[in-house]
Amino acid sequence: MPPAKQLITAAHLYRFQLLTDCMLAPDGEHVVYVLQRVDRRTEKKHSNLWLVPTGGGRPRQFTFGDQTDTQPRWSPDGRQIAFLSDRITAGQFQIFSMPLHGGEARPLTALHGSFGQLSWAPSSRQLVFEFQKQDAAAAQRERDAHKKKLGVVARHIKRLSYKMDGAGFLPDERWHIWLLDARSGSARQLTDGARDESDPAFSPDGAQIVYCSNHSAEPDLTPGAVDLFVRTLARTTTRKLIAPYGPKSAPVFSPDGRWIAYYGLRGEPAGWENTNLWVLPLAGGAPRNLTGTLDIAVADGTINDLPGGPVIRPPAWSPDSTRIYFQVARHGNTLLQSIALGAAASLQTVVAGPGTVGAFSMDAAHRRVAYLAGSMASTDELCVQPLAAATRQQLTRHNTAFLNGLRLGTVEELWFKGAAQNALQGWILKPPGFNPARKYPSILQIHGGPWAQYGNYFMHEFYFLAARGYVVYFCNPRGGQGYGEKHAKAILNKFGTADYADLMAFADLVQRKRYIDRQRMGVTGGSYGGFMTSWIIGHTQRFKAAVVQRTVTNWTSMVGSSDGNAFFQRWLGHQAPWENLQNYWRQSPIAHIGNARTPTLVIHSEQDMRCEIEQGEQLFVALKTLGVETEMVRFPEESHGLSRGGRTDRRVARLQHIARWFDRYLKP
Repeated sequence: MPPAKQLITAAHLYRFQLLTDCMLAPDGEHVVYVLQRVDRRTEKKHSNLWLVPTGGGRPRQFTFGDQTDTQPRWSPDGRQIAFLSDRITAGQFQIFSMPLHGGEARPLTALHGSFGQLSWAPSSRQLVFEFQKQDAAAAQRERDAHKKKLGVVARHIKRLSYKMDGAGFLPDERWHIWLLDARSGSARQLTDGARDESDPAFSPDGAQIVYCSNHSAEPDLTPGAVDLFVRTLARTTTRKLIAPYGPKSAPVFSPDGRWIAYYGLRGEPAGWENTNLWVLPLAGGAPRNLTGTLDIAVADGTINDLPGGPVIRPPAWSPDSTRIYFQVARHGNTLLQSIALGAAASLQTVVAGPGTVGAFSMDAAHRRVAYLAGSMASTDELCVQPLAAATRQQLTRHNTAFLNGLRLGTVEELWFKGAAQNALQGWILKPPGFNPARKYPSILQIHGGPWAQYGNYFMHEFYFLAARGYVVYFCNPRGGQGYGEKHAKAILNKFGTADYADLMAFADLVQRKRYIDRQRMGVTGGSYGGFMTSWIIGHTQRFKAAVVQRTVTNWTSMVGSSDGNAFFQRWLGHQAPWENLQNYWRQSPIAHIGNARTPTLVIHSEQDMRCEIEQGEQLFVALKTLGVETEMVRFPEESHGLSRGGRTDRRVARLQHIARWFDRYLKP
């Protein structure tokens, strides 16, 4: 008799083995992928490389040890795999190379600093990579044990973007492009200057490199001033390509060398715009926006709560340079689609929903595509399918047995009318053993972003709360991604209007279900979801408990303290607070908090540089002053991404605090 299935718990976060990247071999015979695990004793995450044949067979571990091996990249000749690893010095990555058929990993670099993306030259003899040198002061501390023990004496800040959530305070050194000889290990810096360069890629003959950079006088104030540059390696000459003003990323040469495809949009970004797929002719002529008339978002914006999360890959060309493959966030799914160079009418879906396509790659002949496939009921697993047919073959099942041993509850997808009779998509997760004749407490979950989407992706937190007897419901109100620009732009400079109305329309719909106890409804969300939860408790008392996480409560202090600083001004009428303080105040939850009566738990990370902890502190102090039942839970050493990428014991504690609060106020 098989063992009884368990209810999922917070501690089950330790059990997941997570695929975070993959790459198909040039001959299409094997896929290399990254598998991450957590050491419960040390609370450290470790990643190793695995190999699996595409024709059938069991995966085998390719690298071993308690380190982080990541970003595996096949050489074009298929003989070796380059990857990043901190196996020599914890936290200091280097580029390594390892033969396909095994042996010792060989270090190719011995640099001090941070590595970004890397890619091979067509010859398999060189690699190009992003690198940021270690600051001189930091290097000196590493050499002097006494200074290292004392730590930083002072931080001298000169630039506007001086910190980044998850990375901390940024060094003075900038990101530059480097070239590496894969045989000798000799590395040389190709670019320099007080600006960042990124996204390098080789031309098909290996003679040139294309990359992105912002050469404006104030890059931090003009993030749209990104240009594409082509560097000829033999002559060390660089030319700027003429393209419309706006952010650009992930440039890739076509196999025939005539085009460069890239992701971009026009003007200064505000977040709501669709990122589009562009092509630029190298012989001259105007760039073309291939997806501009389709109202689709080139992105992997579908949210989950496990490490790895959404991965946006560069566009991939067909071998004959006539078609381009890319990811699209659409109606709660992340699709793999393709489009011909000729016309927008040629859009085709290669991998459809329901579900998500994360990291993906093709073989050299474009017979197959390998990709990470996620779903509502499963974490990412590795799949492969022919490009000519939608016959998916699953190659890994690292979490299948574990998930099959759990009672997860059932999910109902529905479309409904929002406050303006607009079409909205939502989901209702019912507890395991659901009985429609019973009355259940419920929790409305609100996603962050705001320009992201909930959808067909595994959410451990939702299943955890459902296992405790809650109906968990979630939707994509106006302001989210995946439903066109009109839907996304609806809340620009109007936060707390259309989004609030749509969320309340969904709560109305769920409240009318016979199995919902109207007196035991809760609400929670993080980041923008925290903003909306803070907004909701100042505008209605329909919810009997709230958990506000990594919130925005005061836009005026937010734009002055966040790592996003000036970026958020574009959300609020392109004006600074001192130019229109009333506009900032009107859209801030703290302005309406005097109406709050809902018992509220405030959760915030102390190293959150996106929504600084002062945002949560303002809410907590206000609620305490008003006499509203409230508590605050602070997580040391954690960033804005605690719920997904934080230390596992803290992620477990976060879930336990959420459950404790809702149990106190929503259970009889």
